[in-house]
Amino acid sequence: MKSTLPIFAIFAATSIFAQQIDSTNQDAKNSGDFSANTPEMVRTPRITNQGQNQYQNQNQYQNQNQYQNQNQYQNQNYNNNGVDGANGNGLNPQSNMRDNGQYGKNYANQKPEKSEFQSFIQYATGKKLTQFGSDFFSNTPSSFAPLQNTPLPSDYVLGAGDEVMIRAWGSVDIDYKATVDRNGVINIPTIGSVALAGVKAGEADAVIKSSIGKLYRDVAVSVTFGRLRAITVYVVGQAKKPGSYTVSGFSTLVTALLASGGPNPNGSMRNVQVKRDGKMVGSLDMYAFIAKGDKSHDVKLQDGDTIFIPAAAGHIALVGKVNTPAIYELKSANESLGSILEIAGGLPVVADPRRAFLERIDPSKSQPRSVEEFNLNKVGLSKTLKDGDMLTVSSITPEFSNAVTLRGNVSQQLRVPFTPGMHVRDLIPSRDMLVTRSSITRQNLEGRDLKDYKDPADNTEGRDIPKDGLNISADDNLYGDKIKKQNANSIASKIGSAVDEVNWEYASVERVDRDTLNVSLVSFNLGKAMADVNSPENIALQPGDTVTIFSQDDIQVPLAKRKVFVRVEGEVNVPGVYQMSPGETLPSLIAKAGGTTSNAYLFGTEFYREQVRKEQQANLEKAIRRLESQMRSENAKAAANDSGGQDAATITAKLKAAQKSSAQAIAKMHELKATGRISFGLAANDESFDKLPTLKLENGDQLVIPSRPDFVHVFGAVNQESSMIWRRGGTVDKYLEDAGPTSEADMDNIFVLRANGTVLSATGRGWFSSVKSSELMPGDSIVVPERLNKESAYKTFTNGLKDWAQILSGFGISAAAIKSLRQ
Repeated sequence: MKSTLPIFAIFAATSIFAQQIDSTNQDAKNSGDFSANTPEMVRTPRITNQGQNQYQNQNQYQNQNQYQNQNQYQNQNYNNNGVDGANGNGLNPQSNMRDNGQYGKNYANQKPEKSEFQSFIQYATGKKLTQFGSDFFSNTPSSFAPLQNTPLPSDYVLGAGDEVMIRAWGSVDIDYKATVDRNGVINIPTIGSVALAGVKAGEADAVIKSSIGKLYRDVAVSVTFGRLRAITVYVVGQAKKPGSYTVSGFSTLVTALLASGGPNPNGSMRNVQVKRDGKMVGSLDMYAFIAKGDKSHDVKLQDGDTIFIPAAAGHIALVGKVNTPAIYELKSANESLGSILEIAGGLPVVADPRRAFLERIDPSKSQPRSVEEFNLNKVGLSKTLKDGDMLTVSSITPEFSNAVTLRGNVSQQLRVPFTPGMHVRDLIPSRDMLVTRSSITRQNLEGRDLKDYKDPADNTEGRDIPKDGLNISADDNLYGDKIKKQNANSIASKIGSAVDEVNWEYASVERVDRDTLNVSLVSFNLGKAMADVNSPENIALQPGDTVTIFSQDDIQVPLAKRKVFVRVEGEVNVPGVYQMSPGETLPSLIAKAGGTTSNAYLFGTEFYREQVRKEQQANLEKAIRRLESQMRSENAKAAANDSGGQDAATITAKLKAAQKSSAQAIAKMHELKATGRISFGLAANDESFDKLPTLKLENGDQLVIPSRPDFVHVFGAVNQESSMIWRRGGTVDKYLEDAGPTSEADMDNIFVLRANGTVLSATGRGWFSSVKSSELMPGDSIVVPERLNKESAYKTFTNGLKDWAQILSGFGISAAAIKSLRQ
């Protein structure tokens, strides 16, 4: 029996082998699967456990056969714990969880833990510092699904559970999928067992080809990999999420730490250990990886490995001017300051290495905190740090040691280096440096099409010309399709403003005494300094001096020292803009303009001044605010008193109408602009221009002498608002008879806007004096207000208009402007 049993076994194996060959050949014959260039009767052996159409569509094979259902694969093989087949990022703790997506979501919503040392630093500095490297673990994926179709590293070591797909062609046709069993081998029909445990992925082709080559010659082999085995590792110690994790077979320590959340605030990032069979097989300093990208000490994990995170040896804080302020872990008890600063990225250029402050804690003392100051030189960087230290690096003082500054009314503010013997003329070599940028802009833009203008120094889009440039209203679109042409008025207003006038009499040097920190101001005559280099006014400068040049608008100079450009137009022989000497008056201006013409209308002469306009505008805005307050008060009183016999809806509608009327009236009032007109108070019978006051002229003044108009204007509560022909001796009564007052006209409060800029009203007139009997002059305007008891949308506004007519006239508001308020 002992001798016949082996012979019987060999016979049985041979019989089974023959049956497999016949079966394979029969399948190949039925499917027409023969090798190319092979005679019909000579069949190539075929070994396969795949479908007949395996090679028809490789992508279909990969998508349908290899990964038919990812969720099914996860549920059947990994208990819903995702495995990353590419880089080992797919990690899931098996303890206390089944739904990894929900676990990740809950963890992501947790607030980051804070150590006691972090709380102490926040108390001491008021700043929240994070632990260096904690951000690396802050973006842990909320779900861990395996990646597909990713390449396998060539140094991956095959083991039990790995799936191998073998394809061979030549003298034998093989399409076979096998899984490495617990003994580390795969079994290929007709080929036999092939040991793959411990073989690297890059060497699998050669090993399998060697086994096939023992039976077949001239065979090409290709080996790929399907599902890979999963291994279990344990994360323990000071871990943020301790537990067991199912990971892919080629995961490393870094990827396992990343997915497990890393250390907790007390855990070490600088001594993470991997233990295998009770021995430490490797350790990793995560700082070397995070700060320098050094992954050379990363450990490839095996089934059953334990990742142990010990407690940190200590922590220190870097605050102030360092590239990465944070809490840093000490790798050992004798770590130097220089090594920590290297991890932090060093110091920025604005840090002052001469002043560093180290605060240290000694719990054994009654006053445990102390501080020392030192220099961050070679000796300072070699200083040994201790647990609880806090290093503060000061910032440099941004002060120039050798600069002289020029500012103010200059073309360009400068900061230049001081040179020995430097004077004001060295800083300002020519008067050209005192022409401001705004002056140059105004000169450059004269006569140009402005729609494409953009200041090269301005990076904003759609900007307006600054107010010190061209005088363009806000309604003009600088970049629109059409630009309004400059009218004669705007052109004339710019004459004399080509440059900003310099104050030649006064400039200053601000100087700081470094010994006493006292500030002194040295003034000098800029005009004399620029005229003569040897003048005493060309004072010597010192390092740190600030030279300020003023314009005549910055510090107003006496009128006698200012240039005066005045405009005169209308009924003069030579209208234009004239430069006047300081102290000259209106009569001298008219004389320069060649005198008046025969059509000149003295009573209607208009005189405008910019300073007066500004004051009028400010007072007008105050008056409108008071009127607005009165209107709100009147509306409130009406709401409180208006009740008898009317339902709530009617009362509400009336109140809303009154409020709307008030709002519209105030909006129109806000549109009023003061003109700056000064009334001369000329009498109606004055016809000689010698009666004009001897008013001293100022820069920007404007004199308008109109021709005698032929009309008197009537508007307000009249049947026909119109302009009527002026008749000598005509009174207000006669013009009102022609205009026809309405039944709601308030005849007791009529007022007249005179052509000379004054207002004629019933206020302040005697019992026997009436506006109606006043004789009118050409250009006068009669305003007829409505009665206050008239229930209309203009009731509140008409009340305000009547009471404020006298005030409005003081702002230079014309009759046309007041008339527009009612439209």
